[in-house]
Amino acid sequence: MTTNLKKIPATIVTGFLGSGKTTLLSNILKQAKGKRIAVIVNEFGELDIDADLLRNCPLDCDDEEAVSPIAGENGIYELANGCICCTVEEEFLPVMQELVKRRDDIDHILIETSGLALPKPLVQAFNWPEIKQHCTVDAVITLIDGPAVSQGRFANNPELVQQQREADESLDHDPSLKELLDDQLSAADLVVVSKNDLLDDKQKQNVQAILKEKLSDSVKVVYLEQGVAPLDVLMGIDAKTEDHINHVHNHHDHHHEHGAHHEHAHDHFDSFVLNLGELNIESLKTNIETLIKQYNIFRIKGFVNTGKPMRQVIQVVGKRVDTYFDRKWEEGEAKTSLVFIGKDLDQTKIEAVLNS
Repeated sequence: MTTNLKKIPATIVTGFLGSGKTTLLSNILKQAKGKRIAVIVNEFGELDIDADLLRNCPLDCDDEEAVSPIAGENGIYELANGCICCTVEEEFLPVMQELVKRRDDIDHILIETSGLALPKPLVQAFNWPEIKQHCTVDAVITLIDGPAVSQGRFANNPELVQQQREADESLDHDPSLKELLDDQLSAADLVVVSKNDLLDDKQKQNVQAILKEKLSDSVKVVYLEQGVAPLDVLMGIDAKTEDHINHVHNHHDHHHEHGAHHEHAHDHFDSFVLNLGELNIESLKTNIETLIKQYNIFRIKGFVNTGKPMRQVIQVVGKRVDTYFDRKWEEGEAKTSLVFIGKDLDQTKIEAVLNS
């Protein structure tokens, strides 16, 4: 087999729900300056809000020519719902084979994993002959929520810790968020700490101490504000992670070696999409605050038709509700679409509250 000396570099971005993965990827695309980038998104939701946000470069991206998505549905390659280490063989290989066919049109591949995915199996997939010949892992970037880690919550939503325990309560191990974070960090070539501007000096020292304990000296750490970091810090690392990934031993491997054939915690999430009509944004926020009190909602994200020519994006993580306008509605698409992710959600009742 002839090896392609100029392999397509791939950046894998992993991190919990709400850590800021989509914001980071949007900023990478914003700075791409003509690079032809293929994006693979693996997230919850029948409607992939993250993919559409990336397509439209929401953070005041004026250079529309900066992003050249590769052919696929709407220019974004999306994986099915579920854990990437479960779907990678069924879903990831065909996507990568298609990208390899278009390799002359691609400068870089960006892969956003689901919030609870482990990066190791995905990196290992780059050793499959049909991928290894043409692609390499430039770096695994693990994104962590600075304030959450400094407070020992690890993820933005502390209720998620309890959800993880409930999902595996009959098993021999407790797949806590700490374990999952350890596993995401174990494969990292670069760690990015988001929301650094929300940390005081003591909290920053706490995060630094935690990461120093968990990471080898070779792994660099970048502290991020507003999701912005220079492109040359995030890309061009040339780690060739697939060459040494088998030497990484994590909690997930340990449990499997000891016979714990566990289910992945996010198999127990409820995830659905609501398509609604025109809504008053302030009433919507009030109703969402009511729903957050009634239900175990981890995340809401989507687009809202407020009767204006501009599309309004809504992002809800924990109790925080953020909204902004990203672009004009295109003909025929002005509708409200919201993805709900949580535990024990009653779709009918939630829809009734929003329609009220």
